[in-house]
Amino acid sequence: MPITAHGTDAAILAELGSRFRRHRIRRELTQRDLAHEAGVSIDTVKRMETGRPVGTDNLLRMLRVLGLVEALDQAIPEPPPSPLERLARQGAERQRVRHPTSRTRRATLWTWGDDDSPQTSPGR
Repeated sequence: MPITAHGTDAAILAELGSRFRRHRIRRELTQRDLAHEAGVSIDTVKRMETGRPVGTDNLLRMLRVLGLVEALDQAIPEPPPSPLERLARQGAERQRVRHPTSRTRRATLWTWGDDDSPQTSPGR
């Protein structure tokens, strides 16, 4: 049965328990073996397989023994970066190029004696 948003919590937990049980059996582990390797009680394994809640720490231990920890990356994927995060990673890109205005260009090229007015020394 596929797990959908329309399913009740109880139905989703029951499906997860069923899948968990099938993975345990494929690995040829008894409930006792799984509990021992994961460091949890047999009751925890039974609760998981019957669709009752278990703690996330116990769930992780059992998933590790079954080789299913990587499946969590698919279940809860890393969110894509926000537009601001993408900009921060790229660094500030130039948005425009400014050329000096003709007035600024003339002022930087002008030297004393280039104009027709009489020269005076600065400060007089």
